Amino acid sequence: MPKMKTHKGAAKRFKRSGSGKIRHRKAWRGHNRHKKNASRWRRVKGTGTLSGGDAKRVDRMLNN
Repeated sequence: MPKMKTHKGAAKRFKRSGSGKIRHRKAWRGHNRHKKNASRWRRVKGTGTLSGGDAKRVDRMLNN
C-alpha cells in the first residue's frame, strides 16, 4: 500500500503543539476590523486548540 500524502491545505492551517495537540488560527480576523468591538477582538486573539472529532480528522490529514 502506498504512503499517505499530507493534505497541503491542512498543513498550512494547522500546527502541532509540543504536547501533540492541534492548534489553529481563530476565525473572524481577516478584515473589517473597525466594525468589531474590543471584546470581540480579545475573543479571537491568539490560537485555539482543536478537540474531539475535529482533532482526529486533522490528525489524519497531517499523517501523524
